[in-house]
Amino acid sequence: MKLLVTQTLPDAVEAAIGEKFDTTFRAGRPMTSDEARSALQTYDAILPTLGDQFSAQAFEGDLRCKVLANFGVGYNHIDVAAAKGAGLQVSNTPGAVTDATADIALTLMLMTARRASEGEAMLRAGQWTGWAPTQLLGMHLTGKTLGVIGMGRIGKAIAKRSHFGFGMDVVFFNRSSVPAFDVPCEQLDSIDAVMQRADVVVLAVPATPETHHLINADTLKNMQSHAILVNIARGDIVEEAALIDALSTGQIAGAGLDVYEKEPSVPQALIDLPNCSLLPHLGTAALEVRESMGFMAFDNLVAFAQAKPLPNAV
Repeated sequence: MKLLVTQTLPDAVEAAIGEKFDTTFRAGRPMTSDEARSALQTYDAILPTLGDQFSAQAFEGDLRCKVLANFGVGYNHIDVAAAKGAGLQVSNTPGAVTDATADIALTLMLMTARRASEGEAMLRAGQWTGWAPTQLLGMHLTGKTLGVIGMGRIGKAIAKRSHFGFGMDVVFFNRSSVPAFDVPCEQLDSIDAVMQRADVVVLAVPATPETHHLINADTLKNMQSHAILVNIARGDIVEEAALIDALSTGQIAGAGLDVYEKEPSVPQALIDLPNCSLLPHLGTAALEVRESMGFMAFDNLVAFAQAKPLPNAV
């Protein structure tokens, strides 16, 4: 089976893949739609990842490829309907990313609530003059209310860390009813209701056409003025222009972002805002997590090669 791996993976993963398949390892920037189309015509299987543009146009014409084993739980860079229409199977890597992504959510919650980014910038610029009773006063997370938008695997992991670690009450919105699990929490009937109740709102929904700009000027108006917004999902879930306005005018107190609407481009207005904590999409950036993701994609490829059902079919 002739395989293309579109981005550099951990050494152990590449070694296993290279031993099993006739593999081309690509490196560099994400694939354009034209490059994706060419690859689909050349390879039996492709292991793509975030940023590779497998748009509907990429699946036009006579294709050789029969499977996309995506590296990552999110697959909004793949037009899955077009892929399946062209006879391809698609898989992803759920589960492997849950804890690491939840950890980054808590990192951003603390960084933003306690103004850590602002304080570090002050210190690095040589502007810190010493401890003072009213310097950089932030929000104490203990006992506050967490609002989660999207109570799937990652949302539940964030709720668990927040409730048992910080004693936070948890409210959430989810499109479908969520059965009771090990965190006492309350499902509300709308996003607006969560925004109104929560001191911290965390976004944990997948990127789909339905969630594009799910958080916008109208929804942000429902947040409390001391509240913060954290996004560890996908950038285009938030209308960045509306968020910039809300942060600039003091409509909300802060935001913590690991993802951006047009990655890797980050608006200068966000960079300039002191009340915005910014990370370069570190959600799963731990070696053991990326290895787990890689081996999960590998297992999907092996299953395909053996004509077995994909363990993580989308």
